[in-house]
Amino acid sequence: MGKPAGYWVNKIRTSFKGGSSSSKSSEDGSASGSRKSGSKHSRSQKTEESNKNVEAGGAQAEGGRKVMVVVDTTSQSKNALQWALTHCVQDEDNITLLHVTKTPVGQGGDETQRERNSRAHEQVHPLKNLCQLKKPKVKTEIVVVETAEEKGKAIVEESKKQGAGVLVLGQRKRTSKWRVIWKWRTKAGMGGGVIEYCIHNSDCMAIAVRKKSNTGGYLITTKRHKDFWLLA
Repeated sequence: MGKPAGYWVNKIRTSFKGGSSSSKSSEDGSASGSRKSGSKHSRSQKTEESNKNVEAGGAQAEGGRKVMVVVDTTSQSKNALQWALTHCVQDEDNITLLHVTKTPVGQGGDETQRERNSRAHEQVHPLKNLCQLKKPKVKTEIVVVETAEEKGKAIVEESKKQGAGVLVLGQRKRTSKWRVIWKWRTKAGMGGGVIEYCIHNSDCMAIAVRKKSNTGGYLITTKRHKDFWLLA
């Protein structure tokens, strides 16, 4: 028998926040027993859950996770960041804004990599200002990666290197033409694009976010859920 919709909403929301929906019910169940033994069991359970969270989330900032958001100059990127600030980031977390650029072919002009990185920082700096406005207690940094590889591979590698606990990406609305191409690429073993690559290859939880303009809220895609609708 399937789970009710409310169950999955609660399950997904707690996973975004880094909590565990099962820990509370376990602690409530132990309260009917001896107060002393229940307290020991609760402490032991919390320690085990803490260790599991660290292992699942990679190297974490002291007292919280590192939430990595892939950013650029598009509206999809900004929407994903706004969702993360509202539904995912907590005061004890750190935010890393990852901007991935492609290495220019032919090296046109005299612009150096350092100059390109400086320009890339300037392009996404307004998003850092948004983070500081919405979450003034949270440390925010910008990381620019220039790569000649596929963008998805570069994102996954950098998330591992940075020890991200959560990876958030903005997603465009999929047109019918895009869906046909995606199915063809998947059948041909070519992969489904940057979003799909990150979701299925990231060590941490990868979340694709798209703002649902007509009815409000967001469509969320993870390894276990596709286009799951969450109200804002």
